[in-house]
Amino acid sequence: MPAYDAFLLVSFGGPEGPGDVMPFLANVTRGRNVPPERLAGVAEHYYAFGGVSPINQQCRDLLAAVRADFAANGLTLPLYWGNRNWTPYLADTVRAMTQDGVRRAVAFVTSAYSSYSSCRQYLDDIERARAAVGPGAPRIDKVRRFFNHPGFIEPFAGHVDAALATLPAEVRDDAHLVFTAHSIPVAMAEASGPAGEWGRYVAELTEAARLIAERTGAGAHRWSLAYQSRSGPPAQPWLEPDVRDHLGELAKSGTQAVVVVPVGFVSDHMEVRHDLDVEAAQTADALGLAFARAATPGTSPRFASMVTELVTERLALPGDLPGSEDAVLGDMGVPSQTCPADCCGGAR
Repeated sequence: MPAYDAFLLVSFGGPEGPGDVMPFLANVTRGRNVPPERLAGVAEHYYAFGGVSPINQQCRDLLAAVRADFAANGLTLPLYWGNRNWTPYLADTVRAMTQDGVRRAVAFVTSAYSSYSSCRQYLDDIERARAAVGPGAPRIDKVRRFFNHPGFIEPFAGHVDAALATLPAEVRDDAHLVFTAHSIPVAMAEASGPAGEWGRYVAELTEAARLIAERTGAGAHRWSLAYQSRSGPPAQPWLEPDVRDHLGELAKSGTQAVVVVPVGFVSDHMEVRHDLDVEAAQTADALGLAFARAATPGTSPRFASMVTELVTERLALPGDLPGSEDAVLGDMGVPSQTCPADCCGGAR
């Protein structure tokens, strides 16, 4: 049994004031040659919300919920938090863990799926942080992916039902559920592992969307998967359809109401708040579609208890043994506890 002596929450990070916005965006896009005018345009999305992304506060809220759930279940691991792109930076957190005498930590990453950007990049950043600290840095093992865990699916289904209830009664029963996730290059999707036509990223998103739709409104609503927040050059193929284009197609087909479900995300960070609550909502209004957006699961009690369950599962399992079949829904099985060194390489 691994002798873990700490828990580490790893997240993306976000600015917490207007002065943080441009340095944060520089961190996110470092090495990608993004034009300054493009960064300035994205910065305006943050300034419209006071220069504050909600993601850091949601991480604090999740940590508080997990701490309480750990205590209720007899887990005594100290909790740490580190971000990839803003304070608290992951390397600083790993350094503090080292100074506190932590030797082996179990990590939970705020991303549920397979792909370079949603899994492998976090693993690489953890190893980069350990290397920056030096030989005394603790070993850090990431818990498995959780796209089909009941603690991820069930809160989403409850939030979809709540969103449906806000629609006008006369269109509610026929509302179309539009599940969204971050678009990535097609090459990155194909490199996310063998599954279906487009790789594991799309297969896992499709499975999660299906599981949520089955548990929403007695499973009676039509649903589809679309993508958002594309950021690459026009010549590079990315996953489609874009959510706003998809809303246009739905309106043409006679749809009168939609609930947009950000299934690709754990928390209401800026790409949810701007790309869906502002841009997609404006598109829907222009098309005459009744519109509602389902909340993400990241601060719900069931999601916090899922973190406890995943950590407990990892504590009990040696090596790469899978977890319990009781801890997944659907047909894709229990994701592996570890990833091969070359997994999800592909296009970055």
